[in-house]
Amino acid sequence: MPTAQTDITALDIARVRSQFPSLSQTVAAQPAVFLDGPGGTQVPQRVIDAISDYLKNSNANTHGAYATSQRTDCVIAGARAAMADFFGCDEDEVVFGPNMTTLTFAVSRAIGRELGPGDEILLTHLDHDANVSPWRALEERGVTIRFAEINEDDCTLNLADLAQKITSGTRVAAVGYASNAVGTINDVKEIVRLAHQSGALAYIDAVHYAPHGPIDVRALDCDFLVCSSYKFFGPHMGILYGKREHLQRLQPYKVRANTNAIPHRWEWGTLNHECIAGIAACVDYLADLGRQVDPSASPRRAALLAAYGAIQQHEHGLAEALISGLLTIPGLTFYGIRDVGKLAQRCPTVAVRIAGHTPLELATKLGERGFFTWDGNYYALNLTERLDVEKDGGFLRIGLAHYNTAEEVQRFLSALREIAG
Repeated sequence: MPTAQTDITALDIARVRSQFPSLSQTVAAQPAVFLDGPGGTQVPQRVIDAISDYLKNSNANTHGAYATSQRTDCVIAGARAAMADFFGCDEDEVVFGPNMTTLTFAVSRAIGRELGPGDEILLTHLDHDANVSPWRALEERGVTIRFAEINEDDCTLNLADLAQKITSGTRVAAVGYASNAVGTINDVKEIVRLAHQSGALAYIDAVHYAPHGPIDVRALDCDFLVCSSYKFFGPHMGILYGKREHLQRLQPYKVRANTNAIPHRWEWGTLNHECIAGIAACVDYLADLGRQVDPSASPRRAALLAAYGAIQQHEHGLAEALISGLLTIPGLTFYGIRDVGKLAQRCPTVAVRIAGHTPLELATKLGERGFFTWDGNYYALNLTERLDVEKDGGFLRIGLAHYNTAEEVQRFLSALREIAG
């Protein structure tokens, strides 16, 4: 797994939290506790300001011969440069879109032009359906869809099964970097290696991983990687990395007037310019966080790595306390990696069930107390079906982010124990 540097100082949590205005909310006269990060993180004030400033001062379409349009061009170019630093790639390999699902459908349809009977696509039972259904749609072209199995005891991928199912007929291996339901971090570098060894493309869904760890597409050698900025402290948009050779070779579905130059040929219609301004701001928020913990990290890429080093250090401490506390609750079933010695193999996202309570009941009672969690399948439908919990309401999901505190974790555990009886 790629890891960030560890010679950094601890996060200044008070300073971090002061930048997120939503964290000041209360419920029932108690501070709200945001444990819903996997469904979308909160945003710092600078992101809100960037979006507002764009709408006030630069709102125009692109490539016009006047000031606000030219400022719009600069905003988009700046955000593309920021995401190139975030991914570790070149700017013309960054594609903006409405969300991860739309971008994945765009890529799957383009790849599907070249596929037919006898071709195979390998998926996994851990993934969000946005990295399943766009590929399954190609079954109408005669493509065979195969699924890599999981180890149900800890909700990890069975890499031996995955390796066996990547054959000479495999054209795409589409895998999540981390599970949005149970937090498992997959050995993506090894999966990419196995895919390339058989001549297949590797498509990585990094939506859930992006708030928790650094991404280096060059080190991974993946062909495509996609994430959503609203999962790493930004607005609701998707961002795709694609190797230049693939973005140039594949033929996207697009309108005739759109250029054939990359990456713009992959961007359908008018982009959401104000949210793109917010994307640049959320990347710079992370970079500034990195410079606070490591003042020597001057270039933005280095600062991002420093930030993630501090984030992982903080989140591992929170996750250890959360998991250890959950395992003491009578009647609780824990799904995923529970060994606190293996925190590097998971994100601080956990899924549980408690006997005698539905996930919706738990989430509702927690919400009334000001603890924001999720219930259901979170679109990880294959996993809830495989673990036979879909018909019973799925899981209760608790998702930590770097703005959460140890005190919030303890308050949450106390409330859940009370609710569980």
